Amino acid sequence: MAEVTLEQVPQKVKDLFNRGFAAFERGNLDYAIDMLMSCVELSPGLLRARKFLRAAEIQKKKKKPGNVVSDALLSVKGLPTYFVATARLKANKPEQALLLAEKLLRINPLHPKSIMLFAEASVAAGLPEAAIQTLEIARDFYPSHIKIINWLGQLYQKVGRTKSARECFEKLCEICPNDPGALKMLKDALAIDSMAADGWQNAADKGGTYRDIIKDTDEAHLLEQESKAVQTDRDTEVLIANTLKKIDSDPENINYYRQLSKLYAQKKAFTEAISALKKAISLNPGDPELDKTMSATRTLMFNEDIAQLKAAGDSDAMEAKVLERDQYIADDLQARVARYPNDPELRYEWGSLLFQYQHLNEAIQQFQISQRSPKYRIRSLYKLAMCFKQKGQHDLAIEQLEKAGLELTSMDQTKKDILYELGQITELTGDREKAAGYYKQIYQVDIGYKDIATKVEQVYKQ
Repeated sequence: MAEVTLEQVPQKVKDLFNRGFAAFERGNLDYAIDMLMSCVELSPGLLRARKFLRAAEIQKKKKKPGNVVSDALLSVKGLPTYFVATARLKANKPEQALLLAEKLLRINPLHPKSIMLFAEASVAAGLPEAAIQTLEIARDFYPSHIKIINWLGQLYQKVGRTKSARECFEKLCEICPNDPGALKMLKDALAIDSMAADGWQNAADKGGTYRDIIKDTDEAHLLEQESKAVQTDRDTEVLIANTLKKIDSDPENINYYRQLSKLYAQKKAFTEAISALKKAISLNPGDPELDKTMSATRTLMFNEDIAQLKAAGDSDAMEAKVLERDQYIADDLQARVARYPNDPELRYEWGSLLFQYQHLNEAIQQFQISQRSPKYRIRSLYKLAMCFKQKGQHDLAIEQLEKAGLELTSMDQTKKDILYELGQITELTGDREKAAGYYKQIYQVDIGYKDIATKVEQVYKQ
């Protein structure tokens, strides 16, 4: 099985990749995994899709790391698939084994047995680079895992990356100093490395890790964005140049324009960022995420202008620009709600803005719609309560807050805010005893929350 590029795959696969890539970039990991998994099912040699599939799986795992018990349960869940995949591999059906191994990594992308099975299936299917991709990521999480390092070293040798192979075997000898097999592999690697030719190997050897040899620099940035908190101007310029090259070769790919806009915005070149977004929108009109990015970018441009006017001491111009920005935000948000009436996030944001400007009845209507979404339900109930409180409808406000409080099982910041407001509103109704009960719930877990200590102490004084 040969490796293929995005340009070589059918349009259907390209579309799936573009959707998966865009979802990955937005942090919609479940959808990204679904789309990218479909890519590798249809085009097993598309390593670019596997790269982002693995990155999405790892990010999802990081968000919900689990524990020893949950990881053990995941391992048990994957056992039937593991046995079938092993059997397919022994029966000389590596493509089937590879697909099953991908499904195991979807269950737990950091399970060593699944990782090794994937590597074996990849090599058997003629995709050693796919094995290397996954083993390199695994090595970051298991820096002393003997089998992973050993396999990685051997695969590096197989594809001609001699310096990387030598480093693996050096590490292996550190872990197992008395292992004659590890020592022999290191000696062989040293001999081969000393005779290695120049070329792309030298470029790879300058860094030595998978991050340094990823061909597309913007993809490397995406995979590294969590760990690299600060980018230099030079980093951004290089990424912009590479993205422009990609656009030249594939001018219909909206993801490249999306990435270009993001990079321009990072260097505060907002006019160029907006121009790139306009092109993306012309290629895919009616995309709510592109509209959202356009709104955010225009707002950033307003904020930058305001900051510059403030620094120059031009207060009149600054105030005018603030008004212009606020008007734009309101008009744009209202327009997007009209275009995407079923988007609960937009409904919630529009309701929050209406509440801010005291359009309470209109805000209530928006929150009543956005509360239907599980993601925005608690926040919407809280804002509904604040609207009713402003209108003096205290019984309705208490009802919304009690609903929200019942749906929260842990005493997090949100629940403390809800209980505090319940106390405040109940005090307004004259029921101080009930209010004290709400305050005491917070006091028992966080005596430093707002003025809760003072409120509870007053209760006892009375």
